[in-house]
Amino acid sequence: MNLYIIRHAIAVDEYEEDSQRPLSDKGKKKMRQIAKGLRILGVDFDLILSSPYVRAKETAEILMEVFKIKQDVQFSENLVPMGDPDLLISEMNEKYNATSIALVGHEPFLSALVGLLISENTNVDLSFKKGGVCRLSADDLHHTRQATLEWLLTPGVLVEIAEK
Repeated sequence: MNLYIIRHAIAVDEYEEDSQRPLSDKGKKKMRQIAKGLRILGVDFDLILSSPYVRAKETAEILMEVFKIKQDVQFSENLVPMGDPDLLISEMNEKYNATSIALVGHEPFLSALVGLLISENTNVDLSFKKGGVCRLSADDLHHTRQATLEWLLTPGVLVEIAEK
C-alpha cells in the first residue's frame, strides 16, 4: 500500500471560521503545479481521502481534476487539524480497500500521523509545508502500523519538476 500524505495548499489568511477558509488564488495555482509534478513522478491514487475543511477539500478537488480521478473525494473527520491518527487508521482499515491512497489534511495532524506510522511516535519532527507531499509504503496497516518513509517533497521541488 502506498500512502501519499498531502498538506493542503496555501489558504487565505483571514476568515470568519477557520474550517471555512478557502485556498487563495496563489494556492490553487501552485497546487495544480504540485499535482502535475506528482504525475510526472508516476504517482497515482485509487482513493483521495480528505479533511472536510474547505482548504483541504479544494486541494483534494485539484488533485482529482489533474489526475482525472472519476471516484469522488471521500471525507473524514479524522483528518481535521486535531484529529486522532489511530482513529484514521482504523477508519481506513474498515472502510476502504485501496492500494494507493492520498490523504489530504493539516498540520500538526499530518506530522503526528507520519510519526505514528514510521516509528510509533507521534512526536516526530517533520516539516510539512503547505502543498508538501510525503510518500509512505506499508505492507499492511491491519496488524502492524509500521510504514517506510519513501520520500518527503517540498512544494518547490514538485513545482520545479512540473516546469521541466
